Formats: sequence, structure tokens, C-alpha cells
Amino acid sequence: MGEVFAGRYELIDPIGRGGASAVWRSWDHRRRRYVAAKVLRQSDAHTLLRFVREQALRIDHPHVLAPAGWAADDDKVLFTMDLVAGGSLAHVIGDYGPLPPRFVCTLLDQLLSGLAAVHAEGVVHRDIKPANILLEATGSGRPHLRLSDFGISMRNGEPRLTETDHVVGTPGYVAPEQLLGREPDFPADLFAVGLVALYLLRGVKPDSRALVEHFLAHGTPAAPEGVPAPLWDVVANLLQPEPHHRFKTATGARRALAEASELLAPPGPGEEPVEVFDQLGPLPPGFGPRGPQSTAAVTPGASDTGSFRLPPPVCSEGPPAAATPAGPATPAAPHLPHPPPVRTERSERTGGIAPPSAKVAAGILTAALLCFTVGAWALTRI
Repeated sequence: MGEVFAGRYELIDPIGRGGASAVWRSWDHRRRRYVAAKVLRQSDAHTLLRFVREQALRIDHPHVLAPAGWAADDDKVLFTMDLVAGGSLAHVIGDYGPLPPRFVCTLLDQLLSGLAAVHAEGVVHRDIKPANILLEATGSGRPHLRLSDFGISMRNGEPRLTETDHVVGTPGYVAPEQLLGREPDFPADLFAVGLVALYLLRGVKPDSRALVEHFLAHGTPAAPEGVPAPLWDVVANLLQPEPHHRFKTATGARRALAEASELLAPPGPGEEPVEVFDQLGPLPPGFGPRGPQSTAAVTPGASDTGSFRLPPPVCSEGPPAAATPAGPATPAAPHLPHPPPVRTERSERTGGIAPPSAKVAAGILTAALLCFTVGAWALTRI
């Protein structure tokens, strides 16, 4: 059995790591399903505030992988998301190399659909790249894409967490205007979508600097070998160095993509179908498709779980709802001198909270004060 976090999430095996967090395949004892849990690995105030912002994002869209709930346990915090097993776009390119244009159109349509929902919430993603675009394990069926990792996203007008001359994003996927220090905006995300499209069509990471220099010196280049002209017209628009020359919105780009896809030739008789495989691998011993195979109990009420939004710079929690039992079947509990605390629950979309112990209550208060202090500090750095 793995470590049970906050009396609810059982961490099973790591499936990804970043600079400030680790992602685990986990079993949710309350909802009785597998989830992905992103666990904060650092506790400095700056990283914590980014973590708070990311988990506060709530976008319900089939092509967006946003946090669904959060939990705190002593000096650690995590938030959970749907478990996506097909790996990232980088896995597919590793398996197949350049992808067929029609398959790329399907992926781009879903990416732009999800991005349109993100932009509709006033959020600039700022880190669109193949590693942050995940796929469900659909086999040879229609692919299903999920845009993930909102760790450095921000709302328009939201206080920046870095100095104004500091560029945030992944090198090679940053729009030219961001390199000049301009405020992040929606067209910067669209430029990154263009780079992702070129990566899918050619099978190698594009040289964004060389592309920009070519556009500025010679104008829009001809379509690369193997890329149909109608599709290249859409991609080239996304890659324009000047943001006012790109599509104005993700919805506009998606509309142009739909028109281009209608002009593509049908798949050839020898075209290999693209399959999206399960990249997570088998469950470790002690776990099956329906969860842990052990009858060990999970003690409820030991720590706090829930969710909050951050209208900067104030942290807040939502109210609890009705109580329900959680966890797999367990042996009869031993006699206790006092009844255990009642566990409360609400939907996974808004998280759930249990009556905290004195130690956890103190931790909650400390975290709230920390969020308020760091938010005020961030405003002074603008």
C-alpha cells in the first residue's frame, strides 16, 4: 500500500516530475477512482502562490485538463486531475515521427477548442508545448487531446509574479513579443500552437528563432515538404512574428483549420493508422482496476481537504456540504472512547473538507496568512 495523503489520496507510483512538483498516479478513496495527483515539492512562498493559482483554475471542457480538487497535509499540498494514460504529443512523435496531415488537423482542432475555452475565461496559458498536451489512450480510434499544466498561466490584468523584464515560458515556444518584454496575451498562445503544429507535421522541434528571422527577412516561406498548402496557410498565419498579423482568436484559427481540412486529400491506401498507446504501464502489486486489493483502512478526518479560489491577493475556502462515508470496505473498527469526527464532503469539482484537528487547523490558518502575505508582497513587486 502507498502513502495515504490527507486521509484520502493514496499515492501509488510517480508518473511525471517538474521543477517544483511531482505527479503521481493515485487512488481517491472517497470517489473510488484513479486520479493524477500533483504534489508540491517545494514550500517557498513564491512557488506556493503559483500552486494556489493553478489549483484555483476551474475550466470544465473535454479538451482541458484543469485541477479538480486539492488537499493539504502538514507541510505538503497537492491537487488532483483526471488521469490521462496516453502520454503527451512527444510520445506519439517518438512512436511515429511526422504525423499524417488529417490526424494533425484533428489534434489541432481539439487543441484550439480547448484553448478557446481557456481564453474565454480570460486566462493566458503561457506554456503551450508538446509535453503539456496529453492524450487519452484511445488506441486506433479517434484521438482525444487534453491541454494541461497551468502552472504559469495568468489572467489578463492579474499581478505578475516575476519582474517585468523576466521572460516566462519554455525556450523555443515563446512568442517573439514576449521576448521583447510585452505583457502576455492570447496571440502569444496562438504562436505556440503554430510551433506545435509544425512539430507534429515534421516530427522534429522547430527552430523558432530561425523561423522568425526568415519571416522578417523573406516573408512567409513555402510549405515544407509533405505539408499540404491549405494546412500550411493556417500554420503560417499562427507563426507570424507580429501578433496583429495572426488570427485574432483561437476560434478564428479553428474555423480556418476546418476549411483547410476539407481541401486535404483522403488518406492513401498504404497510410499507417496512428495508435495512441497506454504510457502509464501496469499497476503495481496490490492494486487492480477497481482500486487497492488490500482491506487496510484509511483513517478519515485526520487532515483537511477542499478547494479555494484566489481573487488576488486573498485566499478563501468554500463551505462544506453533506457527509458521506469514504474508502473501501474495512474490518470493524475497534472501540473508541470518543466517537470519531464526522467527515464532510462535497463534489470533486469544488473539493471537500473534513473537520480538522487542532494541528491541521493551525496549518490552515498559517497557509491562509501566508497566501495573504505573499499576495501583498507580489503586488509590491509589480
